[in-house]
Amino acid sequence: MLAAILKSENSIDIETVPIPKVIEGSILVKIMACGICGSDLRIIQHGNSRVKYPAIIGHEICAKIVDIGDNVKDDFKVGDRLAIGADIPCGKCNWCQEGNGNCCKKNYAIGHQFPGGFGEYCLLDPMMVKYGPIQKVSSDTDSAIISLAEPLACCINGFERVQFQPGKSVLVFGAGPIGILLALLAKERGANKVFLADINQSRLDQLQWLNIDGYLNNKSQNFTNDIFEKTNGDGVDYIFTACPSIEVQELANEVVATRGVINWFAGLPKNGKTTSVLSNDIHYKEITITGSHGSTPRQFRLAVDLIERQTLNLKPLITHRFELNEIQDALNVARSKEGLKIVLLSE
Repeated sequence: MLAAILKSENSIDIETVPIPKVIEGSILVKIMACGICGSDLRIIQHGNSRVKYPAIIGHEICAKIVDIGDNVKDDFKVGDRLAIGADIPCGKCNWCQEGNGNCCKKNYAIGHQFPGGFGEYCLLDPMMVKYGPIQKVSSDTDSAIISLAEPLACCINGFERVQFQPGKSVLVFGAGPIGILLALLAKERGANKVFLADINQSRLDQLQWLNIDGYLNNKSQNFTNDIFEKTNGDGVDYIFTACPSIEVQELANEVVATRGVINWFAGLPKNGKTTSVLSNDIHYKEITITGSHGSTPRQFRLAVDLIERQTLNLKPLITHRFELNEIQDALNVARSKEGLKIVLLSE
């Protein structure tokens, strides 16, 4: 099979490698689509302690079953189409047994410790089959759209962490694919106002199809005033920082409403400076600041259901499709931020 092999930092090439053989409890799948995530770009550029070279990364996957090992439950059949997520619970620790496998200390994931979707085939480890985010999908749903289930599940986790209530306002910082998914999810869940902020005005101008209440440039000197004007002087009830920016985390504190909730969704570079938050704002306004990371198999199932029911307008999010052997071009487009979601196709 063909696979994009990550051999060291900034060294990834298409090579021919053996198709994995099924073992007891495993499933072999043919990759149909795999999205390129920002974390994939960081792994390629900077490495990751969970990724050992040579590696096949990629974790936003739609695939089809081609072989099944012994003692796999009867729910799965050859020919089934699957949505496949990233975070794999170990199934044994307290976090996993309580249904919070994304907090598992072992932190297993497809495209990290286990081979991912940047290849023509992928062997799903018995642990993945037993505990991981795998969901059968219909035959007529676009494979590229199905690959959005993993990032959408992460967004669902973010909404659960802020304990979202409908009828409230939402501000999302970062107009990348995750920020767009968060904005779409806010509308679907009944937010009364949804705002999207970014420093790239051209990107904001291209997202009018979202039909939200405001597209704001957070580098503008009028940004804070604009937020309060659009919220009757109250500030925003729920804020998601979907971009790796300390300045944005600090700015969120300025425009959040009394008893509002801020979700630090995006991680920051490990060598970055410390975020500074005025604790009196938290004290007197009774603000909550929380974080979210990854998702659970339950949240992944919810994401797949949303996609299958076509509840969200996801088609405009897929701006570029490449064949697997065009991965260098795909990665260049992803790095340039010319488009939104870049998807590799192997079908």
